[in-house]
Amino acid sequence: MSAVLDHHDHAHDVHDDHVPTGWRRWVYATNHKDIGTLYLLFSFTMFVIGGILALVIRAELFQPGLQFVNPEFFNQLTTMHGLIMVFGAIMPAFVGFANWMVPLQIGAADMAFARMNNFSFWLLIPAALMIVGSFFMPGGAPAAGWTLYAPLTLQMGPSMDAGIFALHILGASSIMGSINIIVTILNMRAPGMTLMKMPMFAWTWLITAYLLIAVMPVLAGAITMTLTDRHFGTSFFNPAGGGDPVMYQHIFWFFGHPEVYIMILPGFGIISQVVPAFARKRLFGYASMVYATSSIAILSFVVWAHHMFTSGMPVTGQLFFMYSTMLIAVPTAVKVFNWIATMWRGSMTFETPMLFAVGFIFVFTMGGFTGLILAMAPLDIQVHDTYYVVAHFHYVLVAGSLYAMFAGYYYWSPKWTGVMYNETRGKIHFWWSLISFNVTFFPMHFLGLAGMPRRYADYPMQFADFNAVASVGAFFFGFAQIYFFLFIVLPTMRGQGEKAPQKPWEGAEGLEWEVPSPAPFHTFETPPKLNAAATRIVA
Repeated sequence: MSAVLDHHDHAHDVHDDHVPTGWRRWVYATNHKDIGTLYLLFSFTMFVIGGILALVIRAELFQPGLQFVNPEFFNQLTTMHGLIMVFGAIMPAFVGFANWMVPLQIGAADMAFARMNNFSFWLLIPAALMIVGSFFMPGGAPAAGWTLYAPLTLQMGPSMDAGIFALHILGASSIMGSINIIVTILNMRAPGMTLMKMPMFAWTWLITAYLLIAVMPVLAGAITMTLTDRHFGTSFFNPAGGGDPVMYQHIFWFFGHPEVYIMILPGFGIISQVVPAFARKRLFGYASMVYATSSIAILSFVVWAHHMFTSGMPVTGQLFFMYSTMLIAVPTAVKVFNWIATMWRGSMTFETPMLFAVGFIFVFTMGGFTGLILAMAPLDIQVHDTYYVVAHFHYVLVAGSLYAMFAGYYYWSPKWTGVMYNETRGKIHFWWSLISFNVTFFPMHFLGLAGMPRRYADYPMQFADFNAVASVGAFFFGFAQIYFFLFIVLPTMRGQGEKAPQKPWEGAEGLEWEVPSPAPFHTFETPPKLNAAATRIVA
């Protein structure tokens, strides 16, 4: 979509004198760029908090025996690490990317509902304070696993109620953000930009937003039933009153499996922007990418019980969920094929965004294969609730979502900050992250196959070596992200570095590269008109 505008340059500069300053700019922010920045800073803060909890977990597991924390507190750590990373780090980060990039990519002046956008961000702060603050409540933080399974949740202290309330608030924030994204994409695209000419990132977020609206109320229902079981005498999940704890698992995973795709689809979108830019080719199979993304979203609703193969499911049920889970691998494989086909015979260069994109494809594919193994009911029954599962979902979520975010950050940050990051430091960050990630999580496959259960604070001697390796890798991985913030993010936020050109990447396409770097406070006050060059060739 290069050279796609017939626009007047002065339109960007007319309102530059209206930029608010000081704390009011951020507290009352209605500008999509400011809110996107707030989301990204919030999510990085939560990522650090969740990461610290993970490092305490790995320090405890460095060798057999109890080292630093007691088993009860260990369970609190595993629960809070999961909740904070999923609801506090990954989801808000992708919403931050959406806020920043979706209006720029579709030629909109801002998000459709600017004040609701502000509200949906500020809801995150009290929710985060409640979740993190639950450590200091009587009895400590919730310790029921991030899935909050009954009957454990019915036996927790008051922090469980705080956690439920926080999840309700986070869910409301997600739903409002999703409505905003859907209305913005469907109603505010530049004239001439049909849906099938939209950038893939906008497409993946449109589909993700529908997923969020569909499943967040399901989670709200499950945790509200937990709340009434705890305080109002109901027995949804309490066997003593005729309830069924397995029903909670069905309701939770009907939310939980689409949630997994909510956390990866925007990542697919980012990779689909980065790979063509550095291969200097159009994305191979654009239409098939759109259909594959839609297929993944639809299929995600019919695979939830593969998390429950060990809960006494009849064989017929196991077969249905086994085959439907294997089927979801097909559209995912279409995406991987298209990315590789895009790179094929392209004139590729390997700047940091491309390194993270290629790293993503490599490691995400490994995570996908272990997921295919877990889809087989007989195999899953062997490795269910072991470290094999921990390895699988960290390969998908850390190397999936997080690497995609890094690729997106390096790709778009020149547009955000107006300065280029330091390429050498970016490459150090990539290799440091890639190696330490694999050192951390690859040994966990062997631990799981050998039978080490997850969420245990102690283990017998035969698991000691791999655990020691994983713990060392985890600390190196954590330090790599501190390096990223201190030596890559902070200098660019302060404007240190060479000035970024309007279009820093030769092969990049899209409306976001038609505005100056840094992107002015107000862009596309008058919608850009797409000219004939914007017609996308659908392979």
